[in-house]
Amino acid sequence: MMDKLIKEMEFNRFGWIAIILLVVGCLGGLTVGMGAIGSTFALIAIVVPTMLTLSLLLAVAPMRWIAMASIVSIGIDLLFFSYYLTA
Repeated sequence: MMDKLIKEMEFNRFGWIAIILLVVGCLGGLTVGMGAIGSTFALIAIVVPTMLTLSLLLAVAPMRWIAMASIVSIGIDLLFFSYYLTA
């Protein structure tokens, strides 16, 4: 299943890059704006995976790396976003 998705992402690389750039960039910014700016640990935990994903996009890395980095980044962002939304 994952190999089929990666092959499809590799074929439609530029469309997926635009989607990932929009989702990861905006979600990371929203999460920082929700309250992570006040905590050094939260800021580091959000910024490092987000910048790693964006750097992989810029470096034209293999889509498997980009997909894994974006899944991790979105997961961490959603975790912190939900925490700051309920706090």
